[in-house]
Amino acid sequence: MSNQQKRNRLLILAIFGMSIIPFLIAWVLKENPELLEGRTNYGQLITPVITTERSDFAGFDQFTAQNMDQLPGHWLIVNVIPHDDCNEVCQDAMYKTKQLQLMMSKDLIRTRRVVMVFQDVAPEAATAWWKDDMRLLRLKPNEALIKKIAAIRQDGVPDGMLLLMDPLGNLMMQYEPGFDPYKVKSDLMHLLKISQIG
Repeated sequence: MSNQQKRNRLLILAIFGMSIIPFLIAWVLKENPELLEGRTNYGQLITPVITTERSDFAGFDQFTAQNMDQLPGHWLIVNVIPHDDCNEVCQDAMYKTKQLQLMMSKDLIRTRRVVMVFQDVAPEAATAWWKDDMRLLRLKPNEALIKKIAAIRQDGVPDGMLLLMDPLGNLMMQYEPGFDPYKVKSDLMHLLKISQIG
C-alpha cells in the first residue's frame, strides 16, 4: 500500500471520527445529565408538570377554608405530610420553608406557604405540627391529586418533601427531604425573575 493510500485512509477515518464523536458526546450527556456542570436549578423538575384545579383542594381546617382565595396568583411553597404523623423531618421542612419565605424580602408577597395533608387527621390533633404558624394554609388534596403526586416518586412520597407550584396551579419542581433553603431560594428567585405571572 502506498503512502498516498495510507494518507487517504487516515483522512477518511479522521472525517468519520469528527462527524460521529459529537453525536456520541450528545448521547452520553442526554443519558447522564448529571455530568453537565453549571446547572441552573437545584430542585428536580417534574416532567410533565402536575396540573391542579381549585376543586382538587379542600381546606384542612376552618382557617384555611376561609382563606382559600389566597392560593391563585401566588407561587406556592408546598410542604407535604404524606402520613398521619408529622415527624421531626417533616417539622424541620416546615421550619425551613418558614425561614425561606422570610428570606424572599421584597418578593415575599408573591409567595405563599401551604402544607398538603394526605391522610385524614383531626385538625385539633394536627395543630402541634405547625404550632404558632398561623398564616400557614393547610390543604387536603383529593385522592386523584394524591395519586398524581405519588406517581412521580418510585419509592413513595417521603416525609419532608417540598414542592413548588406556579401561580397557574402547576406543580413543577420537587426537593428531597433535608433540602437546603438557600438553594430553594435561588431556584425560586430565578423563577420569580422570569415569571410573567404571580
